[in-house]
Amino acid sequence: MQATLPLVQPAFSAPAELRKEQWLLDDPAEWPVFGRCLEGENQTGLWESQVLVEGMHCAACALAVEVALTRVPGVQAAEVNAASRRARIVWSAAVVKPSRWFDAVGAAGYGLVPAGDLLACARRRKLARQALWRWLVAGFCMMQVMMYAYPAYIARPGDMTPDVAQLLRWASWMLTLPVLLFSCAPFFRSAWRDLRLRRIGMDLPVALGIAITFAVSTAATFDPGGVLGHEVYFDSLTMFVFFLLTGRWMETRLRDRTAGALDALIHRLPETIERLDSDGRFVRVALRRLVPGDVLRVLPGEAFPADGTVLAGDTSVDEALLTGESRPVPRPCGARVLAGSHNLGAAVQVRVESLGSDTRYAGIVALMENAALQKPRLARLADRVAKPFLVMVVASAVAAAAIWWHSDPGKAVMVAVAVLIVTCPCALSLATPAAMLASAGALARDGVLVRNLQGLEALASVDTVVFDKTGTLTRDTPRIDRAYTRQGVRPGDALGMAAALGARSLHPAARALVNAWNAQFRLPPPWDVVQLTEYAGSGLEGRLRWDAGADDATRRVRMGSPAFCGVAPLQTGMTQVHLCDDQGWLASFMLAEDLREDAAATVAAIEAQGLRVRLLSGDRDAAAKDIGARAGIAIAQGGCTPEDKLRLLKDLQSTGRHVAMVGDGLNDGPVLAQAHASFAMGRGVPLAQAKADFIVLGDSLAAIPKAVAQARRTLRIVKQNLWWAAGYNALCVPLAVAGWLPAWLAGLGMAASSLVVVANAARLARAPAGDR
Repeated sequence: MQATLPLVQPAFSAPAELRKEQWLLDDPAEWPVFGRCLEGENQTGLWESQVLVEGMHCAACALAVEVALTRVPGVQAAEVNAASRRARIVWSAAVVKPSRWFDAVGAAGYGLVPAGDLLACARRRKLARQALWRWLVAGFCMMQVMMYAYPAYIARPGDMTPDVAQLLRWASWMLTLPVLLFSCAPFFRSAWRDLRLRRIGMDLPVALGIAITFAVSTAATFDPGGVLGHEVYFDSLTMFVFFLLTGRWMETRLRDRTAGALDALIHRLPETIERLDSDGRFVRVALRRLVPGDVLRVLPGEAFPADGTVLAGDTSVDEALLTGESRPVPRPCGARVLAGSHNLGAAVQVRVESLGSDTRYAGIVALMENAALQKPRLARLADRVAKPFLVMVVASAVAAAAIWWHSDPGKAVMVAVAVLIVTCPCALSLATPAAMLASAGALARDGVLVRNLQGLEALASVDTVVFDKTGTLTRDTPRIDRAYTRQGVRPGDALGMAAALGARSLHPAARALVNAWNAQFRLPPPWDVVQLTEYAGSGLEGRLRWDAGADDATRRVRMGSPAFCGVAPLQTGMTQVHLCDDQGWLASFMLAEDLREDAAATVAAIEAQGLRVRLLSGDRDAAAKDIGARAGIAIAQGGCTPEDKLRLLKDLQSTGRHVAMVGDGLNDGPVLAQAHASFAMGRGVPLAQAKADFIVLGDSLAAIPKAVAQARRTLRIVKQNLWWAAGYNALCVPLAVAGWLPAWLAGLGMAASSLVVVANAARLARAPAGDR
C-alpha cells in the first residue's frame, strides 16, 4: 500500500518544515506503510521496515549507512544495498521509534525515504533535474574555458602578449567558479561528510583532485611569476568535471533500467482510486482509506488496488507478475481479480475483499524487496576490497607527488591529481549487484521471482536438474478416476471425510479430493476436524466429529500412502490415496494425473543445455516411471520419502554434481534447501512458505530452462564486469603515476569505467536475441 510520508534528509540540509513533520514516523498507524510486524504487538513488537536511501553512490556509502543504523539502540539488524539504494531495518518498537534511526542516518549525511512513499518519485525527478542543470553548467563553462585556453596551445612565441595571456587566464578562472561552486557541490558535500566522520569514501579522491587543481591554477593566475606560474589547468578541470557528471548522469539512467527494474515492478498500485460514496457517487480517494467491502470503479489502464470480485462489467486483465500468465485473462462479472493486475478492457466495479499484506501481490513485493537488498558472494568480496583500495589510492597519489616533486613541482601536483581521479572502485562495487538486480527484474517480468540473488550464481553452474512429480511435472491438482470403499460405507461419506482432512493441506492429492467434493456437493463436508497432524511425504492423521451428532464423540482417521494407512497397494499405475480408521481400511481413491503440456519440451530444452534430468517422487515407482517416460526422463525413481530424496540428493552432490531441484515448495522443503539452486512451482503455494531460490508463478515449466540461460548470461556478464574493473585500474594507475595520463583524460576514464559496467549489466534487462 502506498502513502505519503515525510522525507528525512541529512541533518545539515533537511528543510525545517520536513523535520517538524518527523513525528509522523512515530505514529504506529504509519508503520505498515513501509514495513510489517514480525512478532508481538504492533506498538511494542519487532518490526521490519524497507526504506530508500538518498545520497548513496557506492559500497562505502552503504557500509556507512549500515554502521549508523546498527549503532542505534533497538535496531537489531540493517542491510543496505548500494545498487538498489534500499535498506532493510529490523527494530524493536518497544525500544526505539523510526524517527530515531531516521535521524541517525541523517546525521551520517544521508537521507531516508519510506519505501512506497508517493513523494519518492517526485523527489527523484527533482534530483534528476538538479543533476541535469549541473551538467549543463559544467558543459557550457567547459566550452568557454576551452575557447580561452585554445590560443595558448597554438600561439607561437611573440604571437600573444603577456597581458592578453593573463586576461584569458582571468576569464577562465571566472568561468571555472560556477563549475566549482555549483556543478561540483555534490562531490565536496560528500567528501566533507566523509572527513567529518573520519572515513574515506568514493568522492573524497575526486574532491581532492578538483580542489588541488583549482588551487594550483588559481595560484598561477594570481602570481604568474611564482613557482607554479605556468601551471594553469582550468580547461582540464572543467573538462574533467563535465565528463564525470556525464558519466554519473548516464549511470543513473542505466541504473534505473537495471536495479530500477525491480522498483518498476514493485510500485504497480495506483496512488488513488474511485470509491462508491454513501450518496451513490464515485469519489477518488487514497488507497490507505480503503476497507474491505468498499465498491471501487477501476478504469482501463489502472491497476487493481486490492483483491476483490467484479460486481459490474466485463474486462480482461494483465496478471503476468502475479500468475505468470503472459496473455490477457478474461474477467467477467462475478470473477475474482487480484491486486497489482492491470485492467486492460473496460471500466468495472469491484468489491474489495483483501487489502495490503493479505494480498498475493504483497507477498510478491516482499520477496522482491528482500531480493533487492541481498548481497551475493561476489558483491560482498568486492565491497571488502573497496575500502582498502581507497586508502591505497590516496597513498599512491602522495607517493607519486613525492617522486615527481624534485624534478617538476607543477607536474608532481597534476600527477597526484590524475592518480586520485583515475582510480575508482565504483566499477568494482557495481559489477555484481547491477547485473544481479537487472537479471532479477527480467526474470520477474517472465513470471519467475528470485528469492535469493546468490541462487543466480549457483544456478549458472548446475549440471543436474531433479524434478518432483506431483504438482511439478504434472498439473497442480489431479482428478479422481475411481474410488473403492469398505462394505457398508457409501462413497460420498468416505469422500466427505477425505475432503474434511484434505481442506487443511496444500498437497495436490488433498486438493483433488476437496475439488471432487465441491464438484458434487455445494455444502462443506459434514465433519469437523478436531485434531490434525500432517506427516510430510506420508499423509494426514486427524480426529473427526460428525456435525449432526448429538455427542462429542470423535473418530480417528488416517489418509495417505498405502504404507501410512497400513494397507496393501492396489495393482495400478495411478496415484493412490487411501483412507483408514481404527477398524482398518476405509476407502481408496485412484487419482489420474495429467502431464503438463510443456513438460516434454522443457526436459528436452534442459538436456539441450547440457544438463542431466532426473525424477524423484514419493508416489509408487510404476507411476513415477510412467510419468518420467512420458516426459522424456530416463532416470525416474518412485517410493521416495522426503528423507530418501534428501539422501539421494546428497549422494549426487558427493559425486561432484551441482544440482537444481524443482518441487512444490512445501513438501519438498528439506531437499529444496539442500540443493545448490531450487525452484518452487508457486501457483498454489503461500509465497512466504516457499523454501526455494526461485518461485515460478505460473503453470509453465518453460520458465526453468529460460532461468538457467539467464543465470548463465548473468554470471558471464558479472565476470566481464569484474575483469573490466580490475583491468582498468591495473592499466590506468601505472599510466597516471608515470605522468602519461592528464587530468581530463583521467576524469573521462573514471566516468567511463562505471558507465561500462552498468551498461553491460543493462543488457540483462533485455531478452536474448533468440527470444526476441
